[in-house]
Order: sequence, then C-alpha cells, then structure tokens
Amino acid sequence: MKIIVKNNTLSYDDFIFKCSIGKNGVSSIKVEGDKKTPKGLYSLGSLYFRKDRVSKPITLLPSIPIRKNMGWCDDVKSKFYNKIIDTKTRSRHEKLFINKNDYDLLIPISYNTTKIKKGKGSAIFLHLTKNYKKTLGCIVIKKKDMIILLKIITKQTKIEIT
Repeated sequence: MKIIVKNNTLSYDDFIFKCSIGKNGVSSIKVEGDKKTPKGLYSLGSLYFRKDRVSKPITLLPSIPIRKNMGWCDDVKSKFYNKIIDTKTRSRHEKLFINKNDYDLLIPISYNTTKIKKGKGSAIFLHLTKNYKKTLGCIVIKKKDMIILLKIITKQTKIEIT
C-alpha cells in the first residue's frame, strides 16, 4: 500500500486528504532551492515530533523527539548535505525546532538520501500546515489528517508523488 500525492490530494487506502506541494509544482528534475516537489516513488523516514507540543502519536513508524539543536543540512558544500545535523555545526541548515507548528509532526521523505547528490534537493518532508500555502518542495497536510495517517502507515509504506 502506498500514499499517492496528485493534484493537491494525498490519498492512502480509502482516506483522501487535501495537501499542498511546492510553489513550482512537481518535477523529476529537481535542484536545491527550485521550490519543486520531487516526482517519484520514495520510502518514508522516521516520525519526528515536538514532545513539548504534541503527545507521541499512535504510529508504527520509529519516532524521534525533536530537540532544540536539531537541523537538516541544506548546505551543498557540507559533507552532511541532506542529513540531520546538530545546529551548532557551521553548515547551513533548516532548523527543526521552530516557533511555527509546521514541524510539530514531520516525516522525512527519502528523496536524495542514498547516494546523495549535492544540489539535487534536500529536506523534503511530509509535515503540517494550517493554511495549505505552497511550500519550498515539501508536502503539507493538516494536523488532524496527519494523526489519522500516522495510525495507518508503516515503515514499509511508500509515497508516490505524481
């Protein structure tokens, strides 16, 4: 069973949720900063969650609390490109512990995570939104929908972005 993302809709089994994607749509040719969501079939990573804001959701995914010093490297010059890092490193990164609620629950999409190619895009997540604004490349859904999704997906679930 796989999650399908198509035309601002995310579906899994009988569940259909509204979602938003990158400001510049979906593309199979992705580069860092292009504001596109990568087209293709991908695995999902662990659930990262803000335990100071949400209780650990019911899920079969491995779950990791987000700490204040966690970031995701988007620095094409860094050996840590497209990996979780400590924000104290000198590499440019996206902070995961942010004031907005967008990252209270997030799942990294395994795009460009094995045989990483620098500059091909990083930090592609399935995360929360309150307003369905277009993203920099991530896929966003409402919290209530994420809670449902987390209950029914597993480590074997794939996501297909079309």
